[in-house]
Amino acid sequence: MRRLATLAAAFAIAVVAAHAAGVSTDTKQAPAGAYQIETRHTVVLFAIPHLGLTDYYGRFEKTSGTLNFTPGAPEKSSVSVAIDTSSVNVPNGELMGELAGADVFDAAKFPQATFVSTAVQRTGPTAGKMTGDLTIHGVTKSVTFDVTFNGGAPSPMGPAYYLGFHATAAIKRSDFGLDKMVWNSFVGDDVKLTIEALFLKQKG
Repeated sequence: MRRLATLAAAFAIAVVAAHAAGVSTDTKQAPAGAYQIETRHTVVLFAIPHLGLTDYYGRFEKTSGTLNFTPGAPEKSSVSVAIDTSSVNVPNGELMGELAGADVFDAAKFPQATFVSTAVQRTGPTAGKMTGDLTIHGVTKSVTFDVTFNGGAPSPMGPAYYLGFHATAAIKRSDFGLDKMVWNSFVGDDVKLTIEALFLKQKG
């Protein structure tokens, strides 16, 4: 039994190593077309100053969306993403309820926050800026993300291809009407967004 477990672990390590070796940051190596967000490995984080002393972090658990990728000209690519506002998660159960409630995200009335890209500017071989319309709490503002292309690789689990991206942006919550909570004065207005996005294209 121990030998079987050792062989299984060795096989898993070999699969991961082979996959890592196949990662390419050359955009031209990636298949063109429509990709779907891989929801189990995509993370949307936010950080907000608390009492001017620390950054308080939270995340959204449920995302969906598509990427239309143009390998030879990534600046012609486009993204559309939706976030389930009721899936907000922080290290405090009571606060989670408040954030999803009427005084903050009001998930019952505004169940989704969305981002739809309008322009992409390539600033380096694996870097760029993506501008788009961000809608939160029924308010839409233009926001620009700094984006890094982490690379692409065939899936080690089947006939598919993955693309990975890291993106950051800063917004003001007051721009989206998120300043009506009783603890408004205890937290900063600037919110840092960090996204680790994995997109999947099925082959076949």
